[in-house]
Amino acid sequence: MVLLPKEIEEKLPPLYSTENIATKDKIVKIKFFTPDSNWSWYVVEYSKEEKIFFGYVDGHYPEWGYFCLAELQEATGPLGLHIERDLHFKEQPFGNIKELKGK
Repeated sequence: MVLLPKEIEEKLPPLYSTENIATKDKIVKIKFFTPDSNWSWYVVEYSKEEKIFFGYVDGHYPEWGYFCLAELQEATGPLGLHIERDLHFKEQPFGNIKELKGK
């Protein structure tokens, strides 16, 4: 699976472009996940030059931060499965993501 097709990459807001938007109102554009664990990455911004995302990482210690496309492409979960893009995820405000309510 191609994690970041060109047509999606072109539509992502650049890094720092949502700084002045309230966290709950930031639009999550993509969700990546590990099919064999409970980790997910929610993308809000992206640098095409550096291939770095900004968004919310729901893992051992859920937090906002930066993560790199190359690392997502190389990483595997505990059973050796690669990270995937959630093809059914619809872009939405961070505050509306059901599985993250209360985080």
